[in-house]
Amino acid sequence: MSRSRTMLRAAFATAATLLPTAAWAHPGHDASVGFMHGFVHPATGLDHVLAMVAVGLFAAQLGGRALWAVPLSFVSVMALGGVLGAAGIGLPFVEVGIAGSVVVLGLAVARQWKAPMAAAMALVGTFAVFHGHAHGAEMPVDALGLEYGLGFILATALLHLVGIGLGIGITGFGRAYSPRVIQLGGTAMAAAGLGILTGII
Repeated sequence: MSRSRTMLRAAFATAATLLPTAAWAHPGHDASVGFMHGFVHPATGLDHVLAMVAVGLFAAQLGGRALWAVPLSFVSVMALGGVLGAAGIGLPFVEVGIAGSVVVLGLAVARQWKAPMAAAMALVGTFAVFHGHAHGAEMPVDALGLEYGLGFILATALLHLVGIGLGIGITGFGRAYSPRVIQLGGTAMAAAGLGILTGII
């Protein structure tokens, strides 16, 4: 079994372990509601879902340490953006930044950009602050901030894992087909991002 597949299985096992732990770590109705609100929030927008999956695909293409460092960079900066949003600190062009992330990350995937890891981390981190700000700003008034934050962080990590899994799985098609599949998928993501950016979608 390759190292990347071993890491992927370990990541999925960790996520499966953390999900029930995080959901029940703090007893009480408000805590569970806050967690579930946060967990569901990233899935309520196509732009969020596409960007998170694209980060995973991008990381899978880069391979090596980028397989965990790139998603971790996104999640870390997103958490900071969430704090800013929840605190009511304004950030310009949030919606443009979110839609733009789908375009740029989709193109990075389509072109199979072999970016240096530091550049890849900086790129995803730049967009992560917009996603995090949106999550934080839209936190329900009755939700507990910590539980809500844990929810959208875990959901984001799981979407990254989906992207990583797709990236590794597509590679299994073989060298003749996998680049075309990845190119088509990344192009479709970028096109969807343009549709969201222009209001068509």
